[in-house]
Amino acid sequence: MVRPAYAMLAERGVLEIAGADRHAFLQGLISNDVSKAAPDRAIHAALLTAQGKYLNDFFVVALGEALYLDAEAARLEELRRRLSLYKLRSKVTLAIASERFGVAVAWGTGAAAALGLPEQPGAAREFAGGLAYVDPRLAALGARALLPCGAGTAALAEAGLAQGDAAAYDRLRLSLGVPDGSRDLEVERAILLESGFDELNGIDWQKGCYMGQELTARTKYRALIKKRLLPVDVEGKLPPPGTPVMLGDAEAGELRSGRDGLALALLRLEAVEAAAKTGAALTAGEARLTPHQPEWLKLPQ
Repeated sequence: MVRPAYAMLAERGVLEIAGADRHAFLQGLISNDVSKAAPDRAIHAALLTAQGKYLNDFFVVALGEALYLDAEAARLEELRRRLSLYKLRSKVTLAIASERFGVAVAWGTGAAAALGLPEQPGAAREFAGGLAYVDPRLAALGARALLPCGAGTAALAEAGLAQGDAAAYDRLRLSLGVPDGSRDLEVERAILLESGFDELNGIDWQKGCYMGQELTARTKYRALIKKRLLPVDVEGKLPPPGTPVMLGDAEAGELRSGRDGLALALLRLEAVEAAAKTGAALTAGEARLTPHQPEWLKLPQ
Protein backbone atom coordinates (compact mmCIF):
# COMPACT_ATOMS: atom_id res chain seq x y z
CA MET A 1 0.00 0.00 0.00
CA VAL A 2 1.19 3.50 -0.89
CA ARG A 3 -0.02 6.33 1.33
CA PRO A 4 -2.12 8.74 -0.74
CA ALA A 5 -0.21 11.89 -1.62
CA TYR A 6 -0.47 14.91 -3.87
CA ALA A 7 1.92 17.16 -5.77
CA MET A 8 1.54 20.28 -7.88
CA LEU A 9 2.94 19.95 -11.39
CA ALA A 10 4.84 23.12 -12.28
CA GLU A 11 5.49 21.78 -15.77
CA ARG A 12 1.77 21.80 -16.61
CA GLY A 13 -0.25 24.80 -17.78
CA VAL A 14 -3.91 25.52 -18.49
CA LEU A 15 -5.58 26.80 -21.65
CA GLU A 16 -9.16 28.08 -21.53
CA ILE A 17 -11.47 27.62 -24.52
CA ALA A 18 -14.71 29.58 -24.07
CA GLY A 19 -17.58 30.66 -26.29
CA ALA A 20 -20.74 29.12 -27.73
CA ASP A 21 -18.89 27.05 -30.33
CA ARG A 22 -16.21 25.64 -28.03
CA HIS A 23 -17.29 22.00 -28.31
CA ALA A 24 -17.80 22.03 -32.08
CA PHE A 25 -14.53 23.92 -32.61
CA LEU A 26 -12.43 21.42 -30.69
CA GLN A 27 -14.36 18.39 -31.95
CA GLY A 28 -13.07 18.81 -35.49
CA LEU A 29 -9.46 19.01 -34.39
CA ILE A 30 -8.59 16.45 -31.72
CA SER A 31 -8.47 12.66 -31.44
CA ASN A 32 -11.14 12.14 -28.78
CA ASP A 33 -14.86 12.94 -28.56
CA VAL A 34 -15.22 16.39 -26.99
CA SER A 35 -18.92 15.80 -26.32
CA LYS A 36 -17.83 13.39 -23.57
CA ALA A 37 -16.05 16.16 -21.63
CA ALA A 38 -18.56 17.16 -18.94
CA PRO A 39 -18.63 18.13 -15.24
CA ASP A 40 -18.64 14.40 -14.40
CA ARG A 41 -16.09 13.26 -16.98
CA ALA A 42 -12.68 14.30 -18.30
CA ILE A 43 -10.97 13.05 -21.44
CA HIS A 44 -7.44 12.76 -22.80
CA ALA A 45 -6.76 13.66 -26.43
CA ALA A 46 -4.13 14.71 -28.94
CA LEU A 47 -3.75 17.28 -31.69
CA LEU A 48 -2.07 15.90 -34.81
CA THR A 49 -0.65 17.14 -38.08
CA ALA A 50 -2.66 16.56 -41.22
CA GLN A 51 -0.38 13.54 -41.78
CA GLY A 52 -1.37 12.03 -38.42
CA LYS A 53 1.83 12.87 -36.54
CA TYR A 54 1.87 14.03 -32.92
CA LEU A 55 1.82 17.75 -32.06
CA ASN A 56 0.33 18.07 -28.55
CA ASP A 57 -1.66 16.04 -26.06
CA PHE A 58 -3.72 17.25 -23.13
CA PHE A 59 -6.59 16.56 -20.76
CA VAL A 60 -9.93 18.26 -21.50
CA VAL A 61 -12.21 19.20 -18.62
CA ALA A 62 -15.50 21.10 -18.57
CA LEU A 63 -15.90 23.69 -15.82
CA GLY A 64 -18.54 26.40 -15.81
CA GLU A 65 -18.97 27.88 -19.29
CA ALA A 66 -15.59 26.82 -20.64
CA LEU A 67 -13.39 23.90 -21.56
CA TYR A 68 -9.92 23.77 -20.03
CA LEU A 69 -6.90 21.97 -21.42
CA ASP A 70 -4.28 20.66 -18.98
CA ALA A 71 -1.17 20.68 -21.20
CA GLU A 72 2.60 21.14 -21.18
CA ALA A 73 3.36 24.61 -19.79
CA ALA A 74 6.46 25.14 -21.92
CA ARG A 75 4.45 24.52 -25.11
CA LEU A 76 1.18 26.15 -24.07
CA GLU A 77 1.50 29.34 -26.11
CA GLU A 78 2.47 27.23 -29.12
CA LEU A 79 -0.69 25.15 -28.60
CA ARG A 80 -2.82 28.29 -28.32
CA ARG A 81 -1.39 29.64 -31.57
CA ARG A 82 -1.96 26.34 -33.37
CA LEU A 83 -5.57 26.12 -32.30
CA SER A 84 -6.14 29.80 -33.15
CA LEU A 85 -5.33 29.05 -36.79
CA TYR A 86 -8.61 27.12 -37.01
CA LYS A 87 -10.91 29.63 -35.32
CA LEU A 88 -12.14 31.20 -38.56
CA ARG A 89 -15.70 32.37 -37.73
CA SER A 90 -16.18 30.10 -34.72
CA LYS A 91 -17.51 31.83 -31.64
CA VAL A 92 -14.63 30.85 -29.36
CA THR A 93 -11.90 32.53 -27.36
CA LEU A 94 -8.58 30.96 -26.42
CA ALA A 95 -6.68 32.27 -23.41
CA ILE A 96 -3.88 30.98 -21.22
CA ALA A 97 -5.33 30.47 -17.74
CA SER A 98 -2.24 29.27 -15.85
CA GLU A 99 -2.37 32.27 -13.52
CA ARG A 100 -5.89 31.24 -12.45
CA PHE A 101 -5.52 27.47 -12.25
CA GLY A 102 -2.81 25.04 -11.30
CA VAL A 103 -2.58 21.31 -11.97
CA ALA A 104 -2.24 18.75 -9.19
CA VAL A 105 -1.88 14.98 -9.18
CA ALA A 106 -2.89 12.60 -6.39
CA TRP A 107 -1.79 8.97 -6.22
CA GLY A 108 -1.52 6.07 -3.82
CA THR A 109 -4.05 3.79 -2.17
CA GLY A 110 -7.37 5.61 -1.77
CA ALA A 111 -6.32 8.83 -3.54
CA ALA A 112 -9.39 8.89 -5.80
CA ALA A 113 -11.73 8.06 -2.91
CA ALA A 114 -10.24 10.90 -0.85
CA LEU A 115 -11.38 13.26 -3.61
CA GLY A 116 -14.84 11.70 -3.69
CA LEU A 117 -14.22 9.84 -6.93
CA PRO A 118 -14.80 6.22 -8.02
CA GLU A 119 -11.73 4.50 -9.47
CA GLN A 120 -12.97 4.77 -13.04
CA PRO A 121 -10.84 6.45 -15.72
CA GLY A 122 -12.17 9.94 -16.45
CA ALA A 123 -14.67 10.12 -13.56
CA ALA A 124 -14.87 13.77 -12.48
CA ARG A 125 -16.48 16.09 -9.95
CA GLU A 126 -16.25 19.71 -8.92
CA PHE A 127 -13.72 20.16 -6.16
CA ALA A 128 -12.48 23.23 -4.27
CA GLY A 129 -13.55 25.68 -6.97
CA GLY A 130 -12.07 23.54 -9.71
CA LEU A 131 -12.41 19.97 -10.95
CA ALA A 132 -10.92 16.69 -9.72
CA TYR A 133 -10.88 13.63 -11.97
CA VAL A 134 -9.45 10.15 -12.21
CA ASP A 135 -6.75 10.04 -14.87
CA PRO A 136 -8.67 9.20 -18.09
CA ARG A 137 -5.76 7.11 -19.36
CA LEU A 138 -5.39 4.68 -16.49
CA ALA A 139 -6.96 4.59 -13.03
CA ALA A 140 -3.69 3.24 -11.60
CA LEU A 141 -2.17 6.68 -12.24
CA GLY A 142 -4.48 8.15 -9.61
CA ALA A 143 -6.29 11.44 -9.98
CA ARG A 144 -5.63 14.90 -11.34
CA ALA A 145 -7.15 18.22 -10.35
CA LEU A 146 -7.54 21.64 -11.90
CA LEU A 147 -7.45 23.97 -8.90
CA PRO A 148 -7.59 27.72 -8.29
CA CYS A 149 -4.06 28.99 -7.74
CA GLY A 150 -3.16 29.53 -4.11
CA ALA A 151 -6.20 27.78 -2.65
CA GLY A 152 -6.24 24.25 -4.00
CA THR A 153 -3.48 22.67 -1.94
CA ALA A 154 -5.33 23.33 1.32
CA ALA A 155 -8.33 21.39 0.01
CA LEU A 156 -6.09 18.48 -0.96
CA ALA A 157 -4.59 18.38 2.53
CA GLU A 158 -8.03 18.59 4.11
CA ALA A 159 -9.06 15.60 1.98
CA GLY A 160 -6.41 13.56 3.79
CA LEU A 161 -3.66 13.64 1.16
CA ALA A 162 -0.06 14.13 2.25
CA GLN A 163 2.18 16.52 0.37
CA GLY A 164 4.34 14.39 -1.89
CA ASP A 165 7.11 14.69 -4.42
CA ALA A 166 6.35 15.06 -8.13
CA ALA A 167 9.34 12.80 -8.78
CA ALA A 168 7.53 9.96 -6.99
CA TYR A 169 4.55 10.43 -9.29
CA ASP A 170 6.90 10.40 -12.28
CA ARG A 171 8.35 7.07 -11.12
CA LEU A 172 4.82 5.66 -10.94
CA ARG A 173 4.12 6.86 -14.47
CA LEU A 174 7.32 5.31 -15.78
CA SER A 175 6.66 1.99 -14.03
CA LEU A 176 3.24 1.84 -15.71
CA GLY A 177 4.69 2.67 -19.13
CA VAL A 178 2.58 5.80 -19.70
CA PRO A 179 4.09 8.55 -21.88
CA ASP A 180 4.42 12.18 -20.78
CA GLY A 181 3.84 14.42 -23.77
CA SER A 182 6.80 15.57 -25.82
CA ARG A 183 9.21 13.99 -23.32
CA ASP A 184 8.23 10.66 -24.87
CA LEU A 185 6.55 11.50 -28.19
CA GLU A 186 8.70 13.23 -30.79
CA VAL A 187 6.83 16.25 -32.13
CA GLU A 188 5.80 15.94 -35.80
CA ARG A 189 7.16 12.38 -35.94
CA ALA A 190 5.48 10.19 -33.31
CA ILE A 191 2.40 8.09 -34.12
CA LEU A 192 -0.32 7.76 -31.49
CA LEU A 193 -0.72 4.01 -31.89
CA GLU A 194 2.98 3.45 -31.16
CA SER A 195 2.53 5.34 -27.91
CA GLY A 196 -0.48 3.63 -26.32
CA PHE A 197 -3.15 6.22 -27.11
CA ASP A 198 -5.62 3.56 -28.23
CA GLU A 199 -5.39 1.45 -25.06
CA LEU A 200 -5.07 4.56 -22.88
CA ASN A 201 -8.39 6.03 -24.04
CA GLY A 202 -6.92 8.88 -26.09
CA ILE A 203 -8.73 8.07 -29.35
CA ASP A 204 -12.42 7.76 -30.15
CA TRP A 205 -12.90 5.56 -33.22
CA GLN A 206 -16.60 6.42 -33.61
CA LYS A 207 -16.34 10.22 -33.74
CA GLY A 208 -16.27 12.12 -37.01
CA CYS A 209 -13.23 13.44 -38.81
CA TYR A 210 -10.44 15.29 -37.07
CA MET A 211 -6.98 16.44 -38.04
CA GLY A 212 -4.87 13.37 -38.90
CA GLN A 213 -7.79 10.94 -38.50
CA GLU A 214 -7.37 9.20 -41.87
CA LEU A 215 -3.78 8.11 -41.30
CA THR A 216 -4.48 7.12 -37.69
CA ALA A 217 -7.37 4.88 -38.76
CA ARG A 218 -5.39 3.40 -41.65
CA THR A 219 -2.53 2.55 -39.31
CA LYS A 220 -4.88 0.73 -36.95
CA TYR A 221 -6.87 -1.25 -39.48
CA ARG A 222 -3.90 -2.26 -41.61
CA ALA A 223 -1.90 -3.35 -38.54
CA LEU A 224 1.08 -1.20 -39.49
CA ILE A 225 2.54 -0.76 -36.00
CA LYS A 226 6.09 -2.12 -35.86
CA LYS A 227 7.33 -0.16 -32.81
CA ARG A 228 5.93 0.44 -29.33
CA LEU A 229 6.79 2.67 -26.43
CA LEU A 230 7.60 0.31 -23.56
CA PRO A 231 8.75 0.67 -19.94
CA VAL A 232 12.28 -0.59 -19.35
CA ASP A 233 14.37 -1.30 -16.27
CA VAL A 234 17.75 0.39 -16.61
CA GLU A 235 20.81 -1.34 -15.18
CA GLY A 236 23.68 1.15 -15.05
CA LYS A 237 23.83 4.92 -15.51
CA LEU A 238 20.68 6.29 -17.17
CA PRO A 239 21.58 7.60 -20.65
CA PRO A 240 20.00 10.85 -21.90
CA PRO A 241 16.76 10.80 -23.90
CA GLY A 242 17.39 10.14 -27.56
CA THR A 243 20.16 7.61 -26.92
CA PRO A 244 19.90 4.78 -29.48
CA VAL A 245 18.89 1.38 -28.11
CA MET A 246 20.96 -1.43 -29.59
CA LEU A 247 20.58 -5.19 -29.94
CA GLY A 248 24.13 -6.20 -30.66
CA ASP A 249 25.21 -4.10 -33.65
CA ALA A 250 21.65 -3.41 -34.82
CA GLU A 251 19.64 -0.38 -33.76
CA ALA A 252 16.49 -1.49 -31.91
CA GLY A 253 14.95 1.83 -30.91
CA GLU A 254 15.51 4.97 -28.88
CA LEU A 255 15.41 5.89 -25.20
CA ARG A 256 12.85 8.44 -24.01
CA SER A 257 12.19 9.87 -20.51
CA GLY A 258 13.50 8.19 -17.39
CA ARG A 259 14.68 8.45 -13.79
CA ASP A 260 15.96 6.26 -10.97
CA GLY A 261 16.49 3.10 -13.00
CA LEU A 262 13.19 3.39 -14.89
CA ALA A 263 12.62 4.68 -18.40
CA LEU A 264 10.49 4.47 -21.50
CA ALA A 265 11.92 3.43 -24.84
CA LEU A 266 10.47 3.31 -28.33
CA LEU A 267 11.45 -0.19 -29.45
CA ARG A 268 11.07 -2.27 -32.58
CA LEU A 269 8.84 -5.18 -31.65
CA GLU A 270 10.89 -7.66 -33.65
CA ALA A 271 14.00 -6.63 -31.68
CA VAL A 272 12.17 -7.09 -28.36
CA GLU A 273 11.03 -10.54 -29.46
CA ALA A 274 14.52 -11.48 -30.67
CA ALA A 275 16.09 -10.38 -27.37
CA ALA A 276 13.56 -12.43 -25.40
CA LYS A 277 14.15 -15.55 -27.50
CA THR A 278 17.95 -15.41 -27.57
CA GLY A 279 18.66 -13.86 -24.16
CA ALA A 280 20.66 -11.10 -25.88
CA ALA A 281 20.80 -7.75 -24.10
CA LEU A 282 19.23 -4.51 -25.23
CA THR A 283 21.62 -1.68 -24.43
CA ALA A 284 21.65 2.13 -24.46
CA GLY A 285 25.08 3.62 -24.03
CA GLU A 286 26.66 1.62 -21.20
CA ALA A 287 23.31 0.67 -19.66
CA ARG A 288 21.43 -2.62 -20.04
CA LEU A 289 17.68 -2.40 -20.64
CA THR A 290 15.01 -4.92 -19.74
CA PRO A 291 11.64 -4.13 -21.38
CA HIS A 292 8.28 -5.03 -19.84
CA GLN A 293 4.77 -5.26 -21.22
CA PRO A 294 2.31 -3.36 -18.97
CA GLU A 295 -1.01 -5.07 -18.26
CA TRP A 296 -2.90 -2.45 -20.25
CA LEU A 297 -0.79 -2.74 -23.40
CA LYS A 298 -1.90 -4.98 -26.27
CA LEU A 299 0.79 -6.44 -28.51
CA PRO A 300 0.22 -8.50 -31.66
CA GLN A 301 0.19 -12.23 -31.00
